[in-house]
Amino acid sequence: MSTPAVLRMGRISYLNVLPIYHPLEAGILPHDFELVSGPPALLNEMMSRGELHVSSCSCFEYARRPERYYLVEDLSIGSRGPVMSVLLLSRLPVEQLDGHEILISGESHTSVALLRLLLRDRYQVNARFSTGPVTPSLRSDTPPTAFLAIGDEALRLRNHPGYPHRLDLAEAWREWTGLPFIFGLWVVSREAAEQGLFHSDPGALLRQGRDWGLAHMNVILDLTGLSCPLSREELRIYYRDGLVYSLGAEELRGLELFYEKLASAGMISAAPALRFFRM
Repeated sequence: MSTPAVLRMGRISYLNVLPIYHPLEAGILPHDFELVSGPPALLNEMMSRGELHVSSCSCFEYARRPERYYLVEDLSIGSRGPVMSVLLLSRLPVEQLDGHEILISGESHTSVALLRLLLRDRYQVNARFSTGPVTPSLRSDTPPTAFLAIGDEALRLRNHPGYPHRLDLAEAWREWTGLPFIFGLWVVSREAAEQGLFHSDPGALLRQGRDWGLAHMNVILDLTGLSCPLSREELRIYYRDGLVYSLGAEELRGLELFYEKLASAGMISAAPALRFFRM
């Protein structure tokens, strides 16, 4: 593992984590971390290469390399219903996409894995997938029949007039399983932990950030509204009803079921044990 001079913490470059990271970025909660921003797939790779010590990452990344990480307790990015920012947008109903090509972004492994599971096991659809930037493809001469949009891009494109059929993946999972879906987790490098690099619990810092952000939602709404197409009330609903930031008993059951389904589908070798960081 390459060891940077300071402890480095990964931060997903989406609006949905602003309640957690704003208190850290604004100096409201003092800390000694260098914050590194990027899309989930980039943070996954940086974490796997030892370039970060703690990071938000996709839950699929933890499943692929559980021996490298500890989970942060009671912290996640998930949803108990419609999440609004992980969407399959299509010219056709999802049941009619058999044989059609779906464009997927390379930014999130978890959302792609969830889409594959839903198509295969819930809708019995055998679609083809291609990877590439979503927004530019919509302006091309051959726009896709359907595409997966995530994060801020999904919020911008959710009402695209050319794609009238919208599947909210978190809502589809809830209807299928009755459980929340967890898209992102926070992980700690096992190697960094075993080297004794942490002098305080990074999970406690992140949970403090979450609690501050949720308790000061008007501040978060003021900041988010500067760069988001949603109205203030839509943003309030997004943060309050669309997202979940905890990792309680029901969220853990949803996460474990997702891992079991991934293993059953052959997308991972086995469902990983959930091992948490302790100081």
